[in-house]
Amino acid sequence: MKRSLVISLTIVVALTVILLAATLGAGWSPKPGLDLAGGSEIVYKPAHAISTGQMTTTINVIRNRVDAAGVSGSNVNSQGGNVVVQLPGLKNPRKVIALIGQTAQLQFRPVLCAAAPYTPPKAGTKLPALPGACSAAAYSLQAPTLTVNTSTATSNEGSIPSDPVLAAYKSTTPAYDDAHAKVPVLVPVLGGGRFLLGPSELNGTAVASANASFQSPSWVVNATLTGKGAPAWDKLAQKYFHEIIAIDLDGQVVSAPLTQPSSAAFSSFAGKVQISGQFTQTLAQNLALDLNYGSLPVRLKNIDQTTVSPTLGKSSLKAGLGAGIGGLLLVLLYTIFYYRGLGVVVVSGLLVTAGLLFAIVSALGHSGLNLTLDLSGVTGLIVSVGITVDSYIVYFERLKDEARSGRSIRTSVDKSFTGAFRTVLAADTVSFAAALVLWLLAAGTVKGFAFFLGLSTLLDVATTYFFTRPLAIMLGR
Repeated sequence: MKRSLVISLTIVVALTVILLAATLGAGWSPKPGLDLAGGSEIVYKPAHAISTGQMTTTINVIRNRVDAAGVSGSNVNSQGGNVVVQLPGLKNPRKVIALIGQTAQLQFRPVLCAAAPYTPPKAGTKLPALPGACSAAAYSLQAPTLTVNTSTATSNEGSIPSDPVLAAYKSTTPAYDDAHAKVPVLVPVLGGGRFLLGPSELNGTAVASANASFQSPSWVVNATLTGKGAPAWDKLAQKYFHEIIAIDLDGQVVSAPLTQPSSAAFSSFAGKVQISGQFTQTLAQNLALDLNYGSLPVRLKNIDQTTVSPTLGKSSLKAGLGAGIGGLLLVLLYTIFYYRGLGVVVVSGLLVTAGLLFAIVSALGHSGLNLTLDLSGVTGLIVSVGITVDSYIVYFERLKDEARSGRSIRTSVDKSFTGAFRTVLAADTVSFAAALVLWLLAAGTVKGFAFFLGLSTLLDVATTYFFTRPLAIMLGR
């Protein structure tokens, strides 16, 4: 029994120290939200009611633009049918706001060659304009270097190396990936890699509709072309027969199919195009959405724009931290005064919880979730201190009752925890359920409050069982 207690306590402390050290070593800290870092919030209202799929596509397109602009910690989501864009820490948001308002471009471009990963050139090196062709025929993804085996509907694309000369060039940003410029672009490929693409020869207006369907052994995307788009596509496909045509959406290649790989000679598509490959259901459905909504599926109206100064954000942060630290000190003083020796358990438990929260929140801020800590989140963490301390009080009061009934401290610490933990679990379940309902149904900053309250509640259950229990029992013995 004693060995299991020591192991549990050691694992929790070691895990906390390791996670905290790794977080600090990486230079991570919680990303401040808009109300703490300052910045801008823009609210867009769709010109008419749109479906959930259209809203998702709109948010994804806007998020890609904001990320491409280099805005760290941005947040794009829907609230009450509107699109809310938060740009924390941005001093001059005009350029980004202008980029958000642009219509996304869906283009069909020929693939010239694959490009090596970007490697910054030597300082002072002046690069010429982006070349419109591969540096050597050996790197070309066009005929005659690219050959197609019609019997297997495959090509030798995988054996053609990337052009090393293109490594010195940065990828073309969405703002410069312009269909009207008629210039080559160097853009990333969804899933990895980069392609040098020729000038745009057809845009997304050629597609009337698209849908994903399963055709054994994989998923495919079927697109129906418009009356004008059908002959334009035939002309493009005939020009690049047995070559690769990239589907370029907002500065990223979302698919690059080979034109009629199973046909020995070109034949008209008759207004119907099927795109096949190693598609999962999700990838096929996303590509169908991209083809359907190559541009924003609805015109957006800028109905509100709020700017929060960094000074005000810092003041809010100081006020929030002051309130949290002040409340925490009062709680610690009270527990030490009232419970005396058991106050050590409270202090050490809160330190462990604080360390784990800091590491988790910092890691989530630098993950794909891009979690930011705003004032409502700080409030949720402050409230969770009370929930955490309640767990200690329930246990300690149960321990006192057992001791008053005549049992020894050694016996009481074991017996009292069983009953106390049921109460703690019930209370934390109610708290987590309330946080979950708030997070699912609420909008705006209330979601931040609910998320951090729920996270702290889950940590409370874990630390109560794996840290407080063994520490209190060992002290009691």
